[in-house]
Amino acid sequence: MSSNQLAGESERIVRRYEYDDCWVLAADVGLASEDIDVDVVGTTAIVVADTGEQISETEFELPGEEASVATNNGVLTITVEK
Repeated sequence: MSSNQLAGESERIVRRYEYDDCWVLAADVGLASEDIDVDVVGTTAIVVADTGEQISETEFELPGEEASVATNNGVLTITVEK
């Protein structure tokens, strides 16, 4: 397993893990699942977050097209099968 970590302007932590059979992108968004909408188009994940004060959109480039999305306790995970 290998991992990378990034912190954006909002100081949110985004980590990317690479396993033998998949990649996992985990982002600490700090929002409930009903406040986040994720669409995967090709190899791009489009994340729209509603903080109550503003709506923001972020795009992540994914290493493949077969992606599944989950949100749990404010952590967004996108898993891409190899």
